[in-house]
Amino acid sequence: IKACMASKSVLFISIPNLIIELREAMSLNQVSNYKRNFEKYDLVVLDELGYVSFDKDGCEILFNLLSNRNDKGSIIITTNLAFERWEEIFKDTMLTGAIIDRLAHRAHIMDFSREISYRMEDTIAWLKSTN
Repeated sequence: IKACMASKSVLFISIPNLIIELREAMSLNQVSNYKRNFEKYDLVVLDELGYVSFDKDGCEILFNLLSNRNDKGSIIITTNLAFERWEEIFKDTMLTGAIIDRLAHRAHIMDFSREISYRMEDTIAWLKSTN
C-alpha cells in the first residue's frame, strides 16, 4: 500500500493469470515484450503461488522472468506452501532451487502460517450462528 501511496508503479497479478498471460505471449512470440513490461514496475506482487503447477516451458519462462527482475525492482510472492514444497509446483529440483535462491537473496520472508484459514474460521462461526 505504501508503494501505491508513494506513486510507485505496482503490478498485482495472480500466478494463474500470469501463466495465462505468459502462454499468450509465447503463442504470439511476444515473450520479450512481456518481460520488458514486467521489469518496468517498481513492485510486482504475484499472488497465489501453489494453486497451479507449471509445465516445463512455463517453469523456465517464470524462472527467466524472476531472474531478469532480480535487482531491478521489488517482488512480493504470496503462497501457502513452504519452500520445501515448491518442487511440487515446479517439478524440477534444480530449477526450484534456483528460483528460491534468487527470490530469497536479500529478501524479507514473512510466515503467516495458520492451522486453519480465516475463511474457514468465519464459515465455522457462521454455521454455529445459524443453528
